[in-house]
Amino acid sequence: MKKTIQALFILFITLLATPNLVMADQYPDKAVEKLGNGLANAVTGVVEIPKTITIVGNRDGVVHGMTVGFLTGIANAVGRSLSGAFDIATFLIPTTPFVKPAYIWDDFNRETTFVEARMR
Repeated sequence: MKKTIQALFILFITLLATPNLVMADQYPDKAVEKLGNGLANAVTGVVEIPKTITIVGNRDGVVHGMTVGFLTGIANAVGRSLSGAFDIATFLIPTTPFVKPAYIWDDFNRETTFVEARMR
């Protein structure tokens, strides 16, 4: 009976450790990816202003683009830059980016949105 309990305990510990071993192989790549994403977003946040002006202007007209698009672009620029700074500070914790699209050059004609971060 004692040997059976020991064998089950060893099997249980092995099954608990297996997913962690698989994830440990991918962890350095995810940390470096998050650091790169954070650096890119912190630096390119200001590009949100002309991007948003263009998107809103094409959709709603030039005057709307130069007013609402400009103000929205400033808010998006601050959000992207702060998100990048947060990703730089926490790159050792693998989470998904707050900003969609993750990089400003990904799908440049799509409006920027901010989502809840999740563990990768």
